[in-house]
Amino acid sequence: MPSNQEKRMPFTKTATKFAMTASVAALVASTAGASSHREAPGITEQPKVDATDFYMFRSYEPGREDYVTFIANYIPLQAPYGGPNYFTMDPDAIYEIHIDNDGDAVEDVTFQFDFENTLAMDGAGIALEIGDATVAIPLRTAGPITGAADDPLNEMESYTLKKIMGDRRSGEASMVTGDGGNTSFTKPLDYVGTKTLPDYEGYANSLIHDVSIPGCEAPGKVFVGQRAEAFAVNLGEIFDLVNLVPLEGSIENDRSNDDLVDRFNVTSLALEVPISCVTGDGNGVIGAWTTASLPQGEVEDPSPTYASTSVYGGAFVQQSRLSNPLVNEVVIGLPDKDLFNAAEPTQDSALATYVTNPTLPALIDILFRDALGATSNIAPSNLPRQDLVTAFLTGFPGVNQLATVTPSEMMRLNTAIPVTPRDAQSPFGVVAEDLAGFPNGRRPGDDTVDIALRVVMGALCHPVPLGAELGIEGAVEDTDTDLVNLGLCAPEDAPVGNAPFIDGAPISAAELQNAFPYLNTPLPGATN
Repeated sequence: MPSNQEKRMPFTKTATKFAMTASVAALVASTAGASSHREAPGITEQPKVDATDFYMFRSYEPGREDYVTFIANYIPLQAPYGGPNYFTMDPDAIYEIHIDNDGDAVEDVTFQFDFENTLAMDGAGIALEIGDATVAIPLRTAGPITGAADDPLNEMESYTLKKIMGDRRSGEASMVTGDGGNTSFTKPLDYVGTKTLPDYEGYANSLIHDVSIPGCEAPGKVFVGQRAEAFAVNLGEIFDLVNLVPLEGSIENDRSNDDLVDRFNVTSLALEVPISCVTGDGNGVIGAWTTASLPQGEVEDPSPTYASTSVYGGAFVQQSRLSNPLVNEVVIGLPDKDLFNAAEPTQDSALATYVTNPTLPALIDILFRDALGATSNIAPSNLPRQDLVTAFLTGFPGVNQLATVTPSEMMRLNTAIPVTPRDAQSPFGVVAEDLAGFPNGRRPGDDTVDIALRVVMGALCHPVPLGAELGIEGAVEDTDTDLVNLGLCAPEDAPVGNAPFIDGAPISAAELQNAFPYLNTPLPGATN
């Protein structure tokens, strides 16, 4: 096994070659559909540690503009009626959000969530007298839940939150605290239904915790609980060999095409932190990603109990990793998908073979050359794809590029760029001149699928409506049209780069909440 030092070695020449095309991975992946659902063989066996989406943006709730919100979603494709156990987090795992604020692709700050599940009645569970026997009930609650102290909740979930400075395993750790110095926070019961939870929103909102974060001058917020899926995608059609013509006018842009929103829930780990607490001594740009890890060893217990079905031991081993959407689904080869989930950003060069020759543009050419009326290859020819490198691997100079540039697969956010209010946000983010949006971080209302489809097919090779804000060397602005050629590639490199690619499943910030934790109330398992 490589040492920690070896794991964090700077990029070699091979890694640099990878860096020039790894953003293809991020972008190609984003076009494939659901952000990170069941993307690797190993993670299908561990759905409780499967990261599905990662959001990072400057808070746009009115009055909270001095904060950054991180939302790490886990446990994919939660059917609202998925009882009787629903979707608890894994108490043997740790879930982490890592932040790099100096540009070396190594975490400087980590927020670590650790969960505990307990039964009522001191671990025995709620029981009923049935004849002459006392028998434990099979459900997670024995009656309606309102948030009161005497609620008949049979299984409780709680968690602690640590802030770790430096290395995630050996750095300086301190506890995040709530009211009165409390270090344990409650996670609400999943939305079983309207009879069990007659006021789910009020109940869940009462479990949004104000917290004191060591080293931060102002308090933050944390919430962990079920939320409605917010990632819009035509999932079934996309994975059926892109069984649609992905152009405006060829497919209706309508919610009925969406396979996730209004159908499934996720579990969100939402954290709001003062900007000054995460930027360090850098230039105000941060990079971030989320991971989940389990202990290295597991032995199945032949006589399992509620408290323990297996015995775990050894060092924590990373099981999942996510920043930009869908790197692992459609870029990394099947033999190495689990390896990618286990890798740190500084190790990505080991997978260079899979990303130096991206296949999605070629696949779109095979499937849609005739439909688009083209007579020759429509895949962008500017290899290596410097346009994608800028968008997803290094960031745009003057926008979301860290002071030190280490090409790596992480999400980047310039915390100095002003917030765009919810109702003024463009779902197309930066390419629509809304600089507070994707790929400058990612907000819940950013339509990352449509953005990625257009950029992977060469949108940045054509003049784009970015005004003069980016200040990219070589960019030329047309004063008559206010369009800018970014100088990253030429229009002739991308024959269909200005085509209006869509997947037919729209999303907008107006559909989502305008306050922390931003994602909507989850769908109930039943209504009454």
